[in-house]
Amino acid sequence: MSATAHRVCFSLQIHPDLLDEYVARHTPVWADMLAEIAASGRRNYSLFLGDGGRLIGYYEVDDDEAAQAYLAASPVAARWEAEMARFFVGLDGRPDQAATPLTEIFNLHDQLAAADDDRDGASPTPDDESDDAS
Repeated sequence: MSATAHRVCFSLQIHPDLLDEYVARHTPVWADMLAEIAASGRRNYSLFLGDGGRLIGYYEVDDDEAAQAYLAASPVAARWEAEMARFFVGLDGRPDQAATPLTEIFNLHDQLAAADDDRDGASPTPDDESDDAS
């Protein structure tokens, strides 16, 4: 992942009675839609389906606004989203533009890197600080 990449996670709700068909529509996704997603700059894109139809999506991108604009202008993406819209509960408009964004609260890679930076900067650990108090 590049230094400027953003991790994006979102949630959508699939109609429970359409779960099997929704899964089938992604096995496989149209080749031209896959190409458009890649051309938009999104990568490492995954969808996860939970009980009751909760869908979680994740991707990495350098410029999410540009990626969204690219897909919003894509006739292929518009056709895909129009065909997929019926699967989702409570959405107005295209699913790719109406998903609920999720806030990242933990990332192992980032925290390990920060811990390495702290060690390199010789910042004290909690044990070091308690030793100083004696």
